[in-house]
Formats: sequence, C-alpha cells, structure tokens
Amino acid sequence: MPKNSCFAVNVIKGFFRRKPKNEMKPNKVIVGLGNPGSKYKDTRHNIGYMVLAELAARYASGKPTRQFHADCLDVRIAGQNVLLLCPTTFMNLSGSSVSEVVRFYKLDPKTDIFVICDDLDLPVAKIRIRESAGSGGQKGLKDIIAKLGSQDFARARIGIGRPSSTHQVVDFVLTQFRKEERVDVEIAIKNVADAAQIWVEHGCAEAMNRFNVDEKKK
Repeated sequence: MPKNSCFAVNVIKGFFRRKPKNEMKPNKVIVGLGNPGSKYKDTRHNIGYMVLAELAARYASGKPTRQFHADCLDVRIAGQNVLLLCPTTFMNLSGSSVSEVVRFYKLDPKTDIFVICDDLDLPVAKIRIRESAGSGGQKGLKDIIAKLGSQDFARARIGIGRPSSTHQVVDFVLTQFRKEERVDVEIAIKNVADAAQIWVEHGCAEAMNRFNVDEKKK
C-alpha cells in the first residue's frame, strides 16, 4: 500500500486500482478531510483522515482502492454498503472528489453524505454535528458546498483549538496535537466514528442528539 494512504498500513493491506469499479454500490459515503502525504500525517488538519482510519480498523474486510481522486474503502456498517472516502486533492479542493462520487453513484448529498473535518473555532476534541450549515471558514467544506451546489449534507466537526494570533493559523493546523491533548483527541476520534455508525443506521438527528452534548445542556 502507498505510504500516502489515509488508511493505516497495519489495518489493511492490498492494492490500488486506477479506474472506478462499481463492485458494491454504496448506500452511504463517509468522507474524511485532510491532506495526503507523510508530511501531514497526524496533523490537526488531518483529523478527518484519523476518524476514517478508525472506521477502517472496525469494519474493513476488503482491499482499498484509489479512485475519485481519493483513497477509498468499501465497508459494511449496520447492514448497509458504505464507502469510506479520503480525498487526496488537498483540503482546499475536496469538493472535486466528493462531487465526483455523488455523480457516479447518483447519491443524494442530503441523506447519503457525511463529512468529517477539523474546526478551529471549537476547543480541542469538542464535537459538533450538523445536518446543514455553511462552511464556517473550513476550506474543505467550502469547496464541497461549492462543487455540490448545496450545503445540505451531514457533517461532524472536531475541535482542534486556535492559536493566539490569526497569522499563525496556517502553520498551526499543520502541527500535531500536543501530548496533553492526545487522550481527549483519541476519545473524540472514537466518538465521531460511533456517530458515523449511528448516522448510517438511524440518521443525522439521532447522531446529533447523542453527541452534541454541550448544546443540549444549554
């Protein structure tokens, strides 16, 4: 497996095909946003990739592919065919991959797409799930909204914190989590993987009810 795959090498071993193979039409697609390459491995901006690696560890039984400008893996979750999709276009062009898979499989983004990404405006490891919303400045989400022509798709944001100065943002998102943050981040990754499973099985409203805990307290 290429080292640049968003799926952990010790989880899945296989080969990559170059052209789409419609072997298992997915009912749902879970998208993890990040940047490809070892340079960006485990950085804050790649937390979407980390969640998909967790999902792969739980559900994968087949081989990964490289298609739709993404690393892809077909899995079964709650009795449904699900495609795990990590765009390899770099964050700012994530919409090209997502829109291509939506067109190819004739999916409805409102019910069939769940995007996982980082959020600078949330404290580290805090989770927010939405059925529809703007990009909030997250450039991957912004491009997906532009390419789909709609903001009506489910998404889970995971907080990565924000640096003290705005001019440090570009460098900050490409740093790894600090040692004292990692336990909470690992818990958040597992919780969002759980939320993705609930979304597949019961829909976004149920995932929101279970994981948007702070908002329920308000």
